[in-house]
Amino acid sequence: MVSTLRWRFGDQIDWRIVTIGLAEDPATYEDRGYTAEKMTQGWLGFRDNGMPYGLAPRSRVTATGRACRVIVAARLDSPDLARRILRAFHFAWFTSGLLLDEDDGLRAVLETVPGADPGHLLARIHDQDVEDAYQRDRAEARSGHGSPTEAQGKAKEGRYTAPSIIFERDGQKLEAGGTQPLAVYDAMIANLDPTLERRPPATTALEAVSAFDHGLTTREVAYIMAGHNADPDDRAAAHDLIHYAASGELACVPLGNDALWVPPNSGPFERLRGVRELVAASLG
Repeated sequence: MVSTLRWRFGDQIDWRIVTIGLAEDPATYEDRGYTAEKMTQGWLGFRDNGMPYGLAPRSRVTATGRACRVIVAARLDSPDLARRILRAFHFAWFTSGLLLDEDDGLRAVLETVPGADPGHLLARIHDQDVEDAYQRDRAEARSGHGSPTEAQGKAKEGRYTAPSIIFERDGQKLEAGGTQPLAVYDAMIANLDPTLERRPPATTALEAVSAFDHGLTTREVAYIMAGHNADPDDRAAAHDLIHYAASGELACVPLGNDALWVPPNSGPFERLRGVRELVAASLG
């Protein structure tokens, strides 16, 4: 959804990432009865949302605090870099067996992100300014008591469910907790500022992919090509993507049960090819 909104509104909207920091230790999950098997099976209920998913469970349950601190460290230097890293962690979390609470796993992902310095970011994990910012994130992510998100049952004990989006402008605030239809986000933006210019839908998959400095999934392309508030057509998007891949104008990087589509012979393609390789290595 965020990629679609970025397509429509571009730099008219400033985005800020807030990390939740669910667990500092795998025992937090294990004490609740979670296993790697159970967590991977849980993804089956979300496979229709367009995120690529893998089916192979990890060797163990993993915590999230360390990866969140890496994102925060990156955000303090560059919000754009933090966004790219968060996206890479999403794909690695759902399609690989990497242990993302260990430095080797984190480094493997960071090495696929253009502009990231894995050594620098991993060293920053224990810096006080990173820890302070991370704890502010955790507090903000747990400030949902009495919120519209809680009213919709999407704030567990005051903690916002990911992904929650809050739009603010001139003291006004609208929020949509958890996963929501694109039309909800569109209506929120229209209520806050109806004067924003809207980019029309992409006419081709090539146009959609070329507008970003990272790869797009098939569903993201489908949303960007869809008419205003129309349902995405994954099949039509895939048909168009395959056409441009066959002609050499786009490259396809298989990932989970889908793919990432990027311009060929580009820095992002070389990096994303590394994602595929690290996924294969983590499962080997």
